Amino acid sequence: MAQLKKQLGSVDVFAVASGAMISSGLFILPAIAFTKAGPAVILSYLFASLLIIPSVLSKAELATAMPRAGGTYFFVERSLGPIWGLFGGFASWFSLALKSAFAVVGMAVLIEVVVQMFSPAQLSHWHLKAIAAICCLGFTALNIVSVKYTSRFQVWLVVSLLTILAFFVLFGSSAVEAVRYKGFLDKGWPAVLATAGLVFISFGGLTKVASIAEEVKHPGKNLPLGMILAWLVVTLFYIAVITITVGVVDGTELAGSYVPISLAASKFMGPLGFALLSLAAIAAFVTTANGGIFAASRSPMAMSRDQLLPPPLARVNNRFKTPHFSILLTGGFMVMAIVLLDIESLVKTASTLKIILFILTNASVIIMRESRIQSYRPKFKSPLYPYIHIFAILAYSALIIDMGRVPLLITAAFIALSAAWFIFYVRRRVSRASAVMHIVERVTARELKTVTLENELRDILLQRDDIIEDRFDELIRECEILDIQGKSSAEKVFRQASQILEKKLDINEYVLFEKFLHREAEGGTVVQPGFAIPHIVVEGENKFDILLVRAVDGIDFPHAEDPVKTMFILAGSQDQRNYHLRALMAIAQIAQEKDFEKRWLAARDTAAIRNLLLLSTRKRDTNV
Repeated sequence: MAQLKKQLGSVDVFAVASGAMISSGLFILPAIAFTKAGPAVILSYLFASLLIIPSVLSKAELATAMPRAGGTYFFVERSLGPIWGLFGGFASWFSLALKSAFAVVGMAVLIEVVVQMFSPAQLSHWHLKAIAAICCLGFTALNIVSVKYTSRFQVWLVVSLLTILAFFVLFGSSAVEAVRYKGFLDKGWPAVLATAGLVFISFGGLTKVASIAEEVKHPGKNLPLGMILAWLVVTLFYIAVITITVGVVDGTELAGSYVPISLAASKFMGPLGFALLSLAAIAAFVTTANGGIFAASRSPMAMSRDQLLPPPLARVNNRFKTPHFSILLTGGFMVMAIVLLDIESLVKTASTLKIILFILTNASVIIMRESRIQSYRPKFKSPLYPYIHIFAILAYSALIIDMGRVPLLITAAFIALSAAWFIFYVRRRVSRASAVMHIVERVTARELKTVTLENELRDILLQRDDIIEDRFDELIRECEILDIQGKSSAEKVFRQASQILEKKLDINEYVLFEKFLHREAEGGTVVQPGFAIPHIVVEGENKFDILLVRAVDGIDFPHAEDPVKTMFILAGSQDQRNYHLRALMAIAQIAQEKDFEKRWLAARDTAAIRNLLLLSTRKRDTNV
């Protein structure tokens, strides 16, 4: 599978996340929200910002555990299974692409507003669509040519946008008139909360940065840092800008404006302020559109990798290292939407799908944690688990009810499409156990026949942490593992170990058995309570092997007070003496890891035991 190049840092994550939030939600929506909540629209934006926190934390956790292209699709598919994964992928791609198309159209409209300030020329409806389509093609080309240049362009746009907004806040704060906040809560708390639901989706773009997690350097640090910083900075700007706008513009005039922030700037900076904030709005729409193509295109790519969509969509361009077919599909859909569809009527549907994806994301965290898969090891863990996630699921469900009948029907159609596509295309190609099946296994005591998810997560973590496997890892991958049920004795285990090692070392099992007994008689190999490392020297050259033994109920050793539950059995020839010592050092580091014994005993099977050792954070000996 072709991997995307890791070249994005925390600044890039911040820029994509910030740019996704600052668009129509700041430059257009405040006027509509003001008509519903009055001056208390400020509180509505604050509540909406707080409401997104569970999803930010959930996405940060999932993305640091599974930094893979596709974001929400990948998390939902691995936790809830392919049908919900298909829905998540289709819904994520559709909603992101559609909202990006809407941003391009908004940008074209704002260009018209700026042009009319200097010229009486009127642009027709189709002129605006043509401008939007051409801009969309430009963003598509930029995304194909370079992730690095795309992210750099995004960073400069966001920096410019935030700088302009900072000037707006700096100069506008002195022009605020307290009288304009009179009757702050006249429309009541129900109106404030309902308006919070309306503007909530303004913050929804923040989480789409998880779609590009595979391209982020050190995702365990950079993803949470960039996402949380973006939430904090953009929330502060949202609240400050809207507070000033309400404080400088007459309520009647504000409610009827299509460009409320530009209007507010004109009140204390004149025509220059109007033009400057209109340019900022254009930059905001550009960041949303550019970042939208960037993130949305990763969903078809990830689905294709998993054989849920045709193979070409997974291809990565050899020259540019970008998923060019997936980007072209996304850009093409956006152009068609701009030219042929009434985008505004579909944005509400996209918002409904986005909220459902938030529900699935929070559910995914619960499923992944409760599956108790050893390979699920996020670098960042969302706090207040599971209360904050359950609250989010209930709160988002309440928001969906307010979206109306048509969006819900279209959402139901998406689910039906996902089920149909699974039946006719996916079912014969994919057999992968999701995390929810691990929960079913535990509850019903039925054994899963596949450990593909555990092994996949293991390989993802090895790449995430840049672990270069050494000889000890190679031995662990190939070694035999005895998982002993019930009480046993050391002698019985040594006999079993000798039978296994006979084939691997080409030495008679009785010779090996005698060596184990002799070594134990010389001095006990129990190095700490419950942990033993029996090791012997055998005849021959270039011989070395490891055998792992887990005994949940314990193994009785003659001179040990506590039963042994963990054994690393080593056998090697004299010329491997130096490596023998290195192996002992590796085992010592593993045994000292936090919660090692707990994880060792909790591992569901021998595959999980093997993965536990392969994922250890010990220092790798790459010189051997």
